[in-house]
Amino acid sequence: MPQINIDGTIITTEPNKTIIQAAFENNIYIPHFCWHPELSIAGNCRMCLVETGMPKKLPDGSIQLDENNNPVIQWMPKLQIACDTIISDGMYIRTQGSKTIEAQEAVMEFLLINHPLDCPICDEAGECKLQEYAYKYSEGESRFVEEKNHKPKHVEWGPNVIYDGERCISCSRCIRYAREIAKQDVLTFINRGDRVQIQLFDDTKFDNPYSMNVIELCPVGALTSLDFRFKSRVWEMSFNDSICPGCARGCNMKIGVRNNQILRLQPRTNMHVNRYWMCDAGRLTQYPFVNEGRISNSFILQNNTQIEISSEEAKHQVIEKLSHYKPNEIMIFGSAYSTVEDNYILQKFANQVLKTNNLKYLPHIDDNFGDNYLRVKDRTPNAKGCEEVGIEAADENFINTLISNIKNKHIKAILIMNDNLNGYEQLLDTLKDIECLIVLASNHNKLTAIANIIIAYSTYAEVEGTFINFEGRVQHFKPAITTSENRAKMGLKMGRLDIFGSHNDKWTQHEIRDCNPGWKIIRDIANSMGLAMNYKKVEDVFNDISQHISNFKDMNYSLLDKYEGIKLGGAKNPEPVGINYVSHFMKPD
Repeated sequence: MPQINIDGTIITTEPNKTIIQAAFENNIYIPHFCWHPELSIAGNCRMCLVETGMPKKLPDGSIQLDENNNPVIQWMPKLQIACDTIISDGMYIRTQGSKTIEAQEAVMEFLLINHPLDCPICDEAGECKLQEYAYKYSEGESRFVEEKNHKPKHVEWGPNVIYDGERCISCSRCIRYAREIAKQDVLTFINRGDRVQIQLFDDTKFDNPYSMNVIELCPVGALTSLDFRFKSRVWEMSFNDSICPGCARGCNMKIGVRNNQILRLQPRTNMHVNRYWMCDAGRLTQYPFVNEGRISNSFILQNNTQIEISSEEAKHQVIEKLSHYKPNEIMIFGSAYSTVEDNYILQKFANQVLKTNNLKYLPHIDDNFGDNYLRVKDRTPNAKGCEEVGIEAADENFINTLISNIKNKHIKAILIMNDNLNGYEQLLDTLKDIECLIVLASNHNKLTAIANIIIAYSTYAEVEGTFINFEGRVQHFKPAITTSENRAKMGLKMGRLDIFGSHNDKWTQHEIRDCNPGWKIIRDIANSMGLAMNYKKVEDVFNDISQHISNFKDMNYSLLDKYEGIKLGGAKNPEPVGINYVSHFMKPD
């Protein structure tokens, strides 16, 4: 294994690595614009220039030493780009020498010659690599006095991405991503010199299902999101780690929140699940329902009118209603949209309290959604989690039989947790005539419109828990949105506005919803019906699961966080965490 010396630190690494790869794998930061570990090497920004050299050898082959008994280094006359220079055993590298610093300052001066310097109105401000480097590697002065070149601005590349040619530094990341990752080769450079710009091929749009990943890839503000544009400054938001609930892949993501509303979703690196990316559908469809159309209170149907009641009264009504029915007259639906913890408690409630075997979850399969990359045709995040805790999928035959049993009054009461029955229109229509329909729901929909009892249910962004993706990886996530239930103890990260805002600031007047996670709702009902569930927090539920279900043995939240998820049955031998490339060294967290 070759050994190299970077700024006095001796590193042992694998052969055929580039300097920048070896550096990042050992937590040594080398500034760069065009390089990315998932893309081919372009080597056109020159920001990663470093000094390289080898120990000077004497005629007999031994290494020449100085008066301090250190090797005499024969430095290369020219700087080398770290992104495309392969290491050699014994190589010495200086990333902070005078020649390197001078080169970095020159590169920054060159890049800023025609840059519009419009940070006050740029969405990328606060997480812009050009901005970061201007502070860290630039002199802050320019010798350029001529008028700046002007290029196309506000160009819509497709439905989700907008391009500003004046901010572009021609790193070619987006071009390479479109060609190599998204597999839609529609971008290219046109013109030369300081008039170069990126353009779509004639009569094309960059409308790939993964197009929005170029927004994070872009090291400057040249590519921005049409959805997020001008919504918020990055320092005004809080950021929390979560899991995308849009399909069974379980892409890791960051939730950006301001004023207790989700403003954007972005991919979070997990080399075992989604690497550096996530699909546009996950970004755009998995947050509006958290912000809008919410059920913030509980309701009961009286005289064909839904009357608002307290959550405690709603639980009491559930107990009273379910007590009237025999076990075989009750149907319980878990949810592949809900956490492992919620479904586990529901299963215990159905089996041990209601004594019913009528327990299923509804699959949501979309053959048109899945692809050969990240998107999975199962549009739920936790179908495998349901099955692991003993809740099986309802197939077509079961649904048809259930509809028949509802019509002939064999099934008289149904409890549905966190499922709007999209795609099950016949069942939904049949439920209009059932004696008792109890729904745990986060949003108003066709199902809640016909329910006898509604209890306000928390979304994925408001709870702590676990999902299991289609590959059997158990992943832990925490809340990003404050509710009346979690605000006192979840320790949410706060943005600048949350910390420094005063009571009369408009942007601090946010809604705190009165909703609860499923495990807590069902726990309270079960306790009142005679089954002692002594869970104080959701972690207690997961610890119970790890003790009683073999595939979860020895798992805990800390271990899941440490290894970025663990495969079922793999707690004793978890997969190692990969090298997590972080593009912005000053990125807010």
